[in-house]
Amino acid sequence: MPSPTDILGVILAGGRSRRFGGGDKGFADLGGQPVLAHVIERLRPQVGRLILNANGDVGRFACFGLEIVADQDHPERGPLSGVLAAIDQATRHVPNYRAVATVATDVPFLPPDLIERLDAGRGDALAIAVSAGRRHPTIALWPTNARAAVADALDRQELSVDALATKLNAVAVPFAMREIEGRAIDPFFNVNTPDDLATARSLIAKPQER
Repeated sequence: MPSPTDILGVILAGGRSRRFGGGDKGFADLGGQPVLAHVIERLRPQVGRLILNANGDVGRFACFGLEIVADQDHPERGPLSGVLAAIDQATRHVPNYRAVATVATDVPFLPPDLIERLDAGRGDALAIAVSAGRRHPTIALWPTNARAAVADALDRQELSVDALATKLNAVAVPFAMREIEGRAIDPFFNVNTPDDLATARSLIAKPQER
């Protein structure tokens, strides 16, 4: 199987966190470090290079030590703008990279074999994660040749990542629920609201499988 060292990882942090009450939810404290730090810790070993897609004052992310790539074409139109920026970054600056792995900024329990499994059965297609029957289109592995389709969707203001994934016949890769202290937890549990953050804090304090 091809090595993940030729995959560019990108954390999509360009959203406005409306359900969280505004601000950067990636900075919320979770077990003594920001939510975003947990995402970085889990994704970094799985890819050849890791960047952050963010808009506005990028200096606020300096403490994480990642290269910041802002939306360029069609800025701030949701996750697809970040996907496009990441694919452009890969093709312009690391042209030997064959795919871009995207994750959200608020998924602190990512599986350690996420990229390996997304890559394993997809061929040259787009692959997205699925858990408990639910599709997670922002947790995905995009071939760099999907750039035209992403740009076209943005041109048409068709901003649903899931709709584009369906149009591109994305391979759905299932992931099992994780068990923590006898409780079934979605590996793609995301911190969308203050209540979600409270749940994540209760889980992070307990022993977890790595």
